[in-house]
Amino acid sequence: MNEKKIKSAYQLAKEEYDSLGVDVKQVISKLGNISLSLHCWQGDDVGGFETPDSGLSGGGIQVTGNYPGKAGNVSELRSDLEKVLSLLPGKHRINLHAIYGEFGNKRVDRDEIRPDHFQGWIYWARANKLKLDFNPTLFSHPKADTGFTLSSKNESVRKFWIEHVKRCREIGEYFGLELDSSCVHNIWIPDGTKDTPVDRYGHRSLLKESLDEIFEYGIPEKYLKDSVESKLFGIGSESFVVGSYDFYLAYAAKNNKMICLDNGHFHPTESVGDKISSCLQFVNEILLHLTRGVRWDSDHVVTMNDEILLIAQEVVRSDALSRVHIGLDFFDASINRVGAYVVGARAALKSFLYALLEPKDILLKYEEEGRNFERLALLEEMKTKPFGVVWNYYCLKNGVIPDEGYICEIRKYENEVLLKRWK
Repeated sequence: MNEKKIKSAYQLAKEEYDSLGVDVKQVISKLGNISLSLHCWQGDDVGGFETPDSGLSGGGIQVTGNYPGKAGNVSELRSDLEKVLSLLPGKHRINLHAIYGEFGNKRVDRDEIRPDHFQGWIYWARANKLKLDFNPTLFSHPKADTGFTLSSKNESVRKFWIEHVKRCREIGEYFGLELDSSCVHNIWIPDGTKDTPVDRYGHRSLLKESLDEIFEYGIPEKYLKDSVESKLFGIGSESFVVGSYDFYLAYAAKNNKMICLDNGHFHPTESVGDKISSCLQFVNEILLHLTRGVRWDSDHVVTMNDEILLIAQEVVRSDALSRVHIGLDFFDASINRVGAYVVGARAALKSFLYALLEPKDILLKYEEEGRNFERLALLEEMKTKPFGVVWNYYCLKNGVIPDEGYICEIRKYENEVLLKRWK
């Protein structure tokens, strides 16, 4: 679709939304303020670059597929991320795991990492006008092989991981200072057991002690914001996960931390969208990890499905865009990895656009007057309103390829860059 057609279609769509009291210009402005935190680990299948033979092992997660073009080093990963960002409207962030430092092909153990191992990322972020978020990596390591890290009954193992997370918080603080934007630091651990344990209380008591020690060092929120993330189960932790939702929600509320809601980390019939308005009553801010659960697997590429739409709607309806940080968390090695990034990120942004275009005032009026038929009818009619036209206009304003035109651009990048990495 050419520029003239996009602008013409946009004017018609704008008139249609205007008739419902929706200020489309204001919606576009709000959408432009939404920054997704793009997870670096989609680019290399959660391998990291600790050593030349780094790779995902254990921790209750698994990547399937072997599509050609996987990033093999930091430079290739940055190149892929730059391509992804060029196909997304708006300004976004990059989310790093601790295993993605630049270690000079030397073995640097997790309890030895320092800010200077990530200085290259800061230079790159500054050059590309990006901000950085950070995560400790408490999996794919010999000291995680027992299935326990911060909740381990082996004191030396537990102290090792406590030191790792402390150093990760210092790195995140450095990001916030250097890039003038608070770094979101999110803790997820794989701790749990395959079969039913006896001492659940003991492991959770140790996790609480570990977290208390980690957070003893106070860091101003203008540099770092801490978050804790639960999970229902993982491979090897099917029967018991130490860091359950109940544990972390209580810990976050009591200790003024963010709770991370990953919509792939709950029962398939649980609604993360429904949790948002509850959590915001008791915690100041929330971190979202958007993904797509398929049966037992929680990390498929985000699509604009009912679950993601409800999450976006609940954030917008709660007037909580300033209190919710939006990250992506999926990995698929069975398709073009750059394409997976772009599809997932654009789906997330489209979902928030759809939510912002909702005629909230009319719907709320119907609801408060008990006119539930009218509310239901209008919600259904909104599904066929021309929000895609508004999306194309938003892309055009940001100098980004609209609609499906990005598919050819990714194919071109695959032929010119990604396939040349294949051996």
